[in-house]
Amino acid sequence: MVNDSSTRPVAVVVGPPGAGKTTVGQALAARLGVAFHDVDAAIEAAQGRSISDIFVDDGEPVFRDLERAEVARALAEESGVVSLGGGAVMDPLTEDALAGHAVVFLDVAIADASKRIGFDRSRPLLSVNPRASWVRMMNDRRPTYERVATVRVDTAGRTPEEVVDVVVAELEAARA
Repeated sequence: MVNDSSTRPVAVVVGPPGAGKTTVGQALAARLGVAFHDVDAAIEAAQGRSISDIFVDDGEPVFRDLERAEVARALAEESGVVSLGGGAVMDPLTEDALAGHAVVFLDVAIADASKRIGFDRSRPLLSVNPRASWVRMMNDRRPTYERVATVRVDTAGRTPEEVVDVVVAELEAARA
């Protein structure tokens, strides 16, 4: 389905765990006066259980299938700000689907990410040696985040509102 401007997200937010995708996405949606859609939250609501439980009970491939389908639906049907899970962009079909969208990569260093998420057990891919796992994950994912992004914002030392200021300015400049 080719979507028109009325159903195309105004921005798609991507980045690693701890980047602030949900917080910044909500603040950006509020600033722009549009709806916010969190892909992870939508999957949890549809499945009636947490992503961590889906990983444990069904495995990562099942979760990634659910994620791919929800991302495709959101890109076709949501008109506000859409926030993707950290690993969603690693799926080649999702990466392809992001072409032509305004994609905001929230770049974060491990020091800031660890303050935000605390590397607790609710992050299935970070449950063993969380800091080393996060660094390895970010090194693997960074090229893809950079490839899909139309806007990259370094979140270091910035409040969510300051990040939104930068995102809005970058989106406006890209549209000009």
